[in-house]
Amino acid sequence: MGGEGKVYTLAEVSQHNNAKDCWLVIEGKVFNVTKFLEDHPGGDEVLLSATGKDATDDFEDVGHSSSARAMMDEFYVGDIDTSTIPTKTKYTPPKQPHYDQDKTSEFVIKLLQFLVPLLILGLAFGIRFYTKSPA
Repeated sequence: MGGEGKVYTLAEVSQHNNAKDCWLVIEGKVFNVTKFLEDHPGGDEVLLSATGKDATDDFEDVGHSSSARAMMDEFYVGDIDTSTIPTKTKYTPPKQPHYDQDKTSEFVIKLLQFLVPLLILGLAFGIRFYTKSPA
């Protein structure tokens, strides 16, 4: 790859985050893709949303062609100082609430406290309606 071979921090690269000045970090390298925004087949929003972070996963997930990869050479401006990229935190799913028998019975009691009076009220209306003598 050509380019200046300068080493940038993520903070420096992150400042280039708009349609007039757009830089991306992919595979440890920094690319100025500003001129390519209009021509990008996925639209400019895709590139703009990948600024300010390591966009390698985004780039790989799409499965770019070898010609797309070769095209990157002309946009290369330097390398990223990898120590400035935050380490990826492994996804941990949220803790499932522990099944608590006491909480379940509380829920049932609250539900019954709501439903029983409604049933009594409904029964009272039903009895009154069916036992009412015609006038």
